[in-house]
Amino acid sequence: MSEQDPASAADRLAASFGFAEVPPEAKAGLVKGVFERVASRYDLMNDLMSLGVHRLWKEAMLDWLAPRPDLHLLDVAGGTGDIALRFLARVEGRGRVTVVDYNRAMVAVGRDKALDAGWLAEIDWVVGDAQALPLPDSSVDACTIAFGIRNVTRIDRALAEARRVLKPGGRFLCLEFSKLALPLLEPLYDLYSFTVLPTLGALVAGDAESYRYLAESIRRFPDQETFAALVEAAGLERVRFRNLSGGIAAIHSAWRL
Repeated sequence: MSEQDPASAADRLAASFGFAEVPPEAKAGLVKGVFERVASRYDLMNDLMSLGVHRLWKEAMLDWLAPRPDLHLLDVAGGTGDIALRFLARVEGRGRVTVVDYNRAMVAVGRDKALDAGWLAEIDWVVGDAQALPLPDSSVDACTIAFGIRNVTRIDRALAEARRVLKPGGRFLCLEFSKLALPLLEPLYDLYSFTVLPTLGALVAGDAESYRYLAESIRRFPDQETFAALVEAAGLERVRFRNLSGGIAAIHSAWRL
């Protein structure tokens, strides 16, 4: 089957750890190890790797969400709290966030950041699996996931879970690295991804291999249209996407109707 076939893409990703082929049952443990190693420097490395542009991408996702007061947001794979804190700032604390992340070390970083920012009762921090969210059906108004879904073993299950926990009329937004819209830039992008990123990882985080995996996982992720088809196959509707920075990243939007 074509790589562009959604089911085939989901199966391929379940058996990949970066460019390496692994048994699907082993992937979660390998990914968990990566994020345990990088948790303490994760935010700093995001700034260095993207020259701070990741902040603009996250703001663009929240612009599209247009959050209103009293909204209950579920942020999946949001351990360090970037989306949660931005959301609460926008609604001036008149909302609620549940952060679910598979990695306890990342959650610890996010909880500390939230306490430093003065947010305590507004955020629930949960160590849990995107493929089996520990929330009731139809319990949240919106679900976001930023730069996390490509690290999930079965992204089709994670998308189905997002739909399950959304209330009817609820919104799903995913921010993820994607495919360049200008193929001529790919050699330069590859040079940066596979040379600069691991070097930065070694110098700043003392871990080149984790950042080599992260660069490889970006290349293995489906293109914008294929991911949109996966979102639709999970039962979400009105699927649209917007490219950011020429397709380096993309935001996908959908609704549970």
